[in-house]
Amino acid sequence: MTRKLITLMLAGVTSAGLMTACGSLDAADQSAPAETQTAEADMVVAYEVVDGAAIPQALTDQAGDPDNGRAVAIHRKKGNCLACHILPIPEQSFHGEIGPDLNGVASRYDAGELRLRLVDPKVLNADTIMPSYYRNDGYHRVLKDFQGKTLLSAQEVEDIIAYLQTLKEQ
Repeated sequence: MTRKLITLMLAGVTSAGLMTACGSLDAADQSAPAETQTAEADMVVAYEVVDGAAIPQALTDQAGDPDNGRAVAIHRKKGNCLACHILPIPEQSFHGEIGPDLNGVASRYDAGELRLRLVDPKVLNADTIMPSYYRNDGYHRVLKDFQGKTLLSAQEVEDIIAYLQTLKEQ
């Protein structure tokens, strides 16, 4: 187990998606919405990081759905953003404080900057504990059922970006 994963476990961050990527779970979550149960990624959509700061081009041709993005972001076995971040979601308790507060995040970052942070935040900070939600390589000791798969699908990434873009400063 890596030091980063141990740090996450000590901090109480046990996202099933993150643990799956690290090879610690053996089954997909059956309570996820049907369209988001599996982030099959036999072929990851090619993307370009521009100036080391953003992925300006969307990963899909279909626009992101902010309502589904919100659902994926708070789903404890998908995005699980609440494990580390505070979000304007009062019906959910126990928001994390490890990552930055996401209230008003769309006033601080554009969609491309948010996309890079979700797809592969290690491009910006190699030591970050935030998982790369749209990578399917570079992991160690991954269970066979999860090898070559991403934590989120390209559409789920775009849905979360659409949701985060609704979070403007008041």
